[in-house]
Amino acid sequence: MSTSPDDDPEITKADTRRTLADVVQRYVAWDRDEPRYLKLLGGKLPNLSNRFKAALADDARHISDEDLHELLRCDWRPRLTAAWLIGIDRRVRFRQAIGELLLSSEVCYAGQGYCFALASFGQSHDAEILTAYLDRYLPRTDCYYDQHWAIGALLHLDDRLGTRHSDQYLTTGLWQASAFSRLDPADYQHTIDELCNTTRALTDAAGRDSLTSGNPGP
Repeated sequence: MSTSPDDDPEITKADTRRTLADVVQRYVAWDRDEPRYLKLLGGKLPNLSNRFKAALADDARHISDEDLHELLRCDWRPRLTAAWLIGIDRRVRFRQAIGELLLSSEVCYAGQGYCFALASFGQSHDAEILTAYLDRYLPRTDCYYDQHWAIGALLHLDDRLGTRHSDQYLTTGLWQASAFSRLDPADYQHTIDELCNTTRALTDAAGRDSLTSGNPGP
C-alpha cells in the first residue's frame, strides 16, 4: 500500500481547494501596492489605466458565481468589488441579491457598486429596486448612505427606458429636503453614464478578442 500523500484524495483535495482569502486576494486586492477595491471607489474607472480596465473586464468575465456569492457575504471591500464584476458582466441573475444588499445598507461604500450594477443591467426591475431604496432612505436626513449614487443610476435608467421615475424625487421637493440637497443629481447621472459606457466598451472588446482567438469563454 502506498503511503504517499499524493495518493490520499482527501489530502489532495485540501491542498488544491481555494480559500476565501485566496479569492479576496485574487479579485479584491489584485495589486498589493494599489488594491483594486480602492480604485473602484468614486467612479474613477474611465480615467484609470488600460491595464487596470482590461484586467477588470477579464476577471468579470471569468469569475465564478460561487466566488461572487462568497464575496457578497464579506465586508464592504469584497462586496464593492463583486458588485462591479457582476455589473460589468451583466449577470442579471444576481439582481435579487444586489437589491437586497442595497436595501439593507449594512456596510459603507458598497452601495456605489450596487447602484452601478443595477444601472448596467438596464431593466425596469432595476429601476424598481432603486426607487424602493430612495423611498426608504431619501426622506431620512440621518442616513447619509448612497442616495446620490441611486438617483444617478435611476436617471440613467430613465433616459435608457424612456421613463420618469426620478421625477417623484426631483420635482416634489424630496431631494431638496434631503441630506443630499447640496449635490446635483445630474453630476451622478453623468458619472453612471460614463461608467456604463466604459464597461460596455470593455466587454465588447473582450468579446471580439475572444472570438478572434477562437476561445468563446465560459
